[in-house]
Amino acid sequence: MATTVMTTLPQFNGLRPKFSTSSAPTLAAVQPMRRKGNGALGARCDFIGSSTNLIMVTSTSLMLFAGRFGLAPSANRKATAGLKLETRDSGLQTGDPAGFTLADTLACGSVGHIIGVGVVLGLKNLGVL
Repeated sequence: MATTVMTTLPQFNGLRPKFSTSSAPTLAAVQPMRRKGNGALGARCDFIGSSTNLIMVTSTSLMLFAGRFGLAPSANRKATAGLKLETRDSGLQTGDPAGFTLADTLACGSVGHIIGVGVVLGLKNLGVL
């Protein structure tokens, strides 16, 4: 069993400390904190082919693919009111023939990670993972 630590806890009345007239200080038993199990936010070092890793790689790769090949809006392809993609010059320099810029890579990678985290947390909530 864990050992119990005895400590004196200060007493407050509003924002001012409350001074006790009795000579015996108030003692409270403080239990050491126990480590909780790995919940939904617990970090695990699984193997590289784990289901969580595969979900994250797949969602990020699909989002990067969609951005690179014109299936998602990017810096050079803006979405209109009818959700059609039209090409326009953003002024960003790129060496990619399709015009995929660094900003597009970061944005699509971030959205892919957000989708992957949503899938992982949803599956953990359902008890599948």
